[in-house]
Amino acid sequence: MAKRGDPIDGVMLFDKPYGMSSNAAVQTVRRRINAQKAGHTGTLDPMATGLLPLCFGNATKFSADLLHADKGYTARVKLGEVSETGDAEGDIIERHEVSVTFEQLTEVVGRFLGDIMQVPPMYSALKVNGRCLYQLAREGETVERAPRAVTIKSIEASDFDGTSFTLTCLVSKGTYIRVLAEDIGRALGCGAHLTALRRTRVGELTLDRAVSLETLDACEGPEVARQHLLGADALLSTLEAVHLDEMQMTRFMTGQRLALGLTMRGRVRVYGPNKMLLGTALVNDRGVLEPERLIAH
Repeated sequence: MAKRGDPIDGVMLFDKPYGMSSNAAVQTVRRRINAQKAGHTGTLDPMATGLLPLCFGNATKFSADLLHADKGYTARVKLGEVSETGDAEGDIIERHEVSVTFEQLTEVVGRFLGDIMQVPPMYSALKVNGRCLYQLAREGETVERAPRAVTIKSIEASDFDGTSFTLTCLVSKGTYIRVLAEDIGRALGCGAHLTALRRTRVGELTLDRAVSLETLDACEGPEVARQHLLGADALLSTLEAVHLDEMQMTRFMTGQRLALGLTMRGRVRVYGPNKMLLGTALVNDRGVLEPERLIAH
């Protein structure tokens, strides 16, 4: 049976709108550009907006590279109210008086900079005995969750109006911003929950290059929409580049190791003539290039 869509390769930096699931975003954009194969680089809650890198064709081979990347967020946090889910999607289950100065707020927020422990929320996609925690939570169950180590690379509070403030942060993978907001509220003694969340960065990819659904909808046909695609190597921008000539490329693409005497070490992105991405490789301690994940051309 013929595959639906065209064999399109590339990356779309999508500005996901409020209320759309990550999977719905993948399928929506896939249809707009009429691509065969598509995937994303890690989910973004339906309530959250912002940067969701989408992969098409051969770029899906490198989607896992961004799962471990640092991520940047801007959130709006409301003090004095604790919600069932940690965000505005859940019912308010506690209310407390707020008597906090901006100086107190910034001092408490600053305590979370660096390595911290977080308890994953019940309303999350983490699985216990094959079932997602949020499914158990909706049935009224609470499961013991082990704290996990995460790193807050940068964090700042601003725009405080006495009850709400903007939280801007850069965090390691696995960090829940909802939990961060709740923990800040707990430390202040008044509770808190998220009222808005926007992802601004994934690794080296930033929101200012992202394309909105309105922009894609305004494109007259898939060919025009595809002009917003970046190359598959957009996902590999943190890796050093190795360039091969025609003969080296032929050997590399058959899985052969190349003794090139390279000075860099670790994972690299590899290009052939005409800046064509061939895939990723490992450079061992002897400077030998070892193929890792290749793109069929």
